[in-house]
Amino acid sequence: MTISEIDERSFLPRPIIGVGAVVWHQDRILLIKRGKEPNIGSWSIPGGAQEIGETVRDAVCREVMEETGVKISSPILVDIVDLISPAKDCKIEYHYTLIDFVAVALNPDVRLGGDAADAKWVKISDVTNYKLWNKTIEVIAKSRSILSGN
Repeated sequence: MTISEIDERSFLPRPIIGVGAVVWHQDRILLIKRGKEPNIGSWSIPGGAQEIGETVRDAVCREVMEETGVKISSPILVDIVDLISPAKDCKIEYHYTLIDFVAVALNPDVRLGGDAADAKWVKISDVTNYKLWNKTIEVIAKSRSILSGN
């Protein structure tokens, strides 16, 4: 990643709209290891930035496909959360408005791509081993409730 790639998303005058998906296959969810900032090297659900002219549902389908090669069912809205990261001088370095969905994998074969450094299916009982952001854990729990109809 070049300095210009880092700078194009940091210290912006307004938030970036991001999308993410809790993708289920049986009792497993799809996780990716972030390949770029913010939070490079950490595990999360697949997703990324919405592009101009793209609906949020199209964006989440594209992002999951780009990062993992997995095609998903029609995504269902789970929650909207904000990721706000201040720099040392208290200016906001990153601000993402994240629109999170739940979907089911239509093909479970993972083919790594995009800006993900790794991707894998993780048993729901093992999710706590991946040190996910607390908001991501909440979204995963909500997604499970939505799919089960509770």
